[in-house]
Amino acid sequence: MQHESLAVTRVLNHVFAPAVTSLMNLVGVHPHDPAHPINDTFALELTVAAGLFLFFLIVRMTLSVEKPNPAQQIAEMIHEFTGDTADQIIGHGYQRFQAFVTCVFLFIVINNLLGLIPGIVTPTSSPVVPLGIAVCTFLYYNFYGFKEQGFVGYLKHFAGPIWWISWLLFPIEIISHCARMMSLTIRLYANMFASDLVMLVFFSLVPFAVPAIFLGLHAFVSLIQAYVFMLLAMIYLSEAVAHEH
Repeated sequence: MQHESLAVTRVLNHVFAPAVTSLMNLVGVHPHDPAHPINDTFALELTVAAGLFLFFLIVRMTLSVEKPNPAQQIAEMIHEFTGDTADQIIGHGYQRFQAFVTCVFLFIVINNLLGLIPGIVTPTSSPVVPLGIAVCTFLYYNFYGFKEQGFVGYLKHFAGPIWWISWLLFPIEIISHCARMMSLTIRLYANMFASDLVMLVFFSLVPFAVPAIFLGLHAFVSLIQAYVFMLLAMIYLSEAVAHEH
């Protein structure tokens, strides 16, 4: 396995390898190669995260009502898209969750689309990446569930409306909610892994013209999977913060 086939990975390992290795050892994870603990997938994730941070920083610093620049126009389009979707699914008060779901959508879609670049394996085709996003989403919506409903009030959601079978429904609902992490992970990972595999096969068999179709298919799958992940995150949020009447 090549840990640093990309230039950005080599740079990150050169600068941060000792610190990352120490941190991994501290939590009980021992890298196979302490001198190169950062692989291409993690390096690409960091690059995407840094790129998004820089993009939003530029937009924030150059905001203009009279003459919005292209970066601001793109940000406004994204904001409107995610805002309209969140308004329909979450409803009143969706604005406080919009930043999170927007970042999830953008992070996933950019990582998905990186697979279109020759020589780069789609980061989300590695199961640890979708798992990380799924765990963050799970913790996020449950945190707001407890915050909005209170500890006892939120747990009542898992017991169902009929008190005398709550003892049966409660563990089933807990298991079902925990399984959401697996569902989110497998859905994104499996689709992107399959898309990468199809592109690889057709590029090796027919290196001209025909693979362009599958590049388009990969782009389409990338957008759809990012949208579906964001949609499910919104649905889980809407369920978590909904008050019974």
